Amino acid sequence: MSDAFAVLLKDRLQGRLPGRDAQAQMSPRGRPGHHDVRDNAGLEAGVLALLHPGPTGPSVVLIERPGHLKKHAGQIAFPGGRREDGESRMEAALRETREEIGVPEDRVQVLGALTPLYIPPSGFCVFPYVGWTAELPELTLDPGEVASAFSRPLRDFVDGPRKLIDMPRLGRAVPAWRLNGHTVWGATAMMLAELARVVEPLLPRDGSDSDRPPWIEQPGG
Repeated sequence: MSDAFAVLLKDRLQGRLPGRDAQAQMSPRGRPGHHDVRDNAGLEAGVLALLHPGPTGPSVVLIERPGHLKKHAGQIAFPGGRREDGESRMEAALRETREEIGVPEDRVQVLGALTPLYIPPSGFCVFPYVGWTAELPELTLDPGEVASAFSRPLRDFVDGPRKLIDMPRLGRAVPAWRLNGHTVWGATAMMLAELARVVEPLLPRDGSDSDRPPWIEQPGG
């Protein structure tokens, strides 16, 4: 896989984003406007969808939050956290990625941003960024913030089954992905739904030469 994928994705991220239409597919509340940062002032956080080459195509790094946290305990998330005074939202996302999983800023090429959203339980306005690293380094996890980390092919979030999962503490079922024992739901699922919509045209479909995206080398090329 060449960095041509990153070049094409960067171009798509500069265009019009699918935004709340895509996010709404995985909204646990079913009301996309409820997550609109324009209607909800709050603390700001930056998160990073870190992409890298994988055995079956471009993949994204996800983390599992520890069970002892007061908020979002045990949930699947992107690396990221609260913006500190004097730093930009993007700088916050990169700093938190370094602190939480050990990937330094100089190993990440920021390709663009997704649509920000408001998280009612925490009161944060989250600003998601998309980054690319040509070779994912060995991850070093902060045990206070990260219980585990793993990568999943982006294709999982384009073609993977979306299910309604009962959440007793919410008193209702929510849309989610079930991936190897992990349940991806809530704000992370909403951001992944938008990312999946953006990258879908760049991913191979049936494996035929006629269906290869332009960043995949042709046989004999």
